[in-house]
Amino acid sequence: MAPQTVIVTGAATGLGYAIAEAFLNTGANVTLNGRTRSKLEDAAQKLNQLDRSQIVAGDITDPAFAPKLVAETVAKFGQVDILINNAGIFAVKNFTDYAIAELDQFLGYARGTYALTQETVKQMRAQGEGGAIINISTIFAFNGVKAFPSSAPIMAKAAITAMVKNLSVELAADKIRINAVAPGIVLTPLLGEVDTKTLDYLNQQQPLGRVGTPKDIADAVLYLANASWVTGVILPVDGGVDAGGDGTSNLKLDTHRR
Repeated sequence: MAPQTVIVTGAATGLGYAIAEAFLNTGANVTLNGRTRSKLEDAAQKLNQLDRSQIVAGDITDPAFAPKLVAETVAKFGQVDILINNAGIFAVKNFTDYAIAELDQFLGYARGTYALTQETVKQMRAQGEGGAIINISTIFAFNGVKAFPSSAPIMAKAAITAMVKNLSVELAADKIRINAVAPGIVLTPLLGEVDTKTLDYLNQQQPLGRVGTPKDIADAVLYLANASWVTGVILPVDGGVDAGGDGTSNLKLDTHRR
């Protein structure tokens, strides 16, 4: 049986890197995408699986880039079986402080995700063997947390989350499954620097006693990628926060990451 071929956007660091590493460890072929070639090259060297990975640098917010990303994956590995829509940016700001131009930047990732998903579905249909698409969402798309006022980036995440329910029905006849993972607070470069006192406080507020790691999210992605009778699911991976709330309402973090 041929190894699976996976595209991971935003793969140079954080969740994307952990997801790419997890798939490579299963024997899959992986195309790593990100905006900055040097960061992707560093990631590929660290992963040390150059025979089963390639980098395709480019900005997914440009819809014209989507065909190139899919085409280069097919040229290298012959197919696309799994797409991980992970790329995104994040900034914590009060609602009235976001400029409309900033909102457009966040929504650009939703448009780019849509375009890349379209191109991937075309390829999967041509292959005729189905496939899996997993969008990385956030529990903040369902529940606001006072510590993280982030209405603009969450609009973009909510959009790619809404795709899941709709497309899961539309694509079911093609045996293409689409699901989402909705992380809670996970320590990644996107979150920024968190001091020890803040981290201890965050850990205490999680029902399972700790914030998440990129591996926690990667494990959930692997499950959804191979769960052949699961589609249309938005899976919270948040240490139990979505089930019972948390105590971060009075915490203020100075976070602004892109």
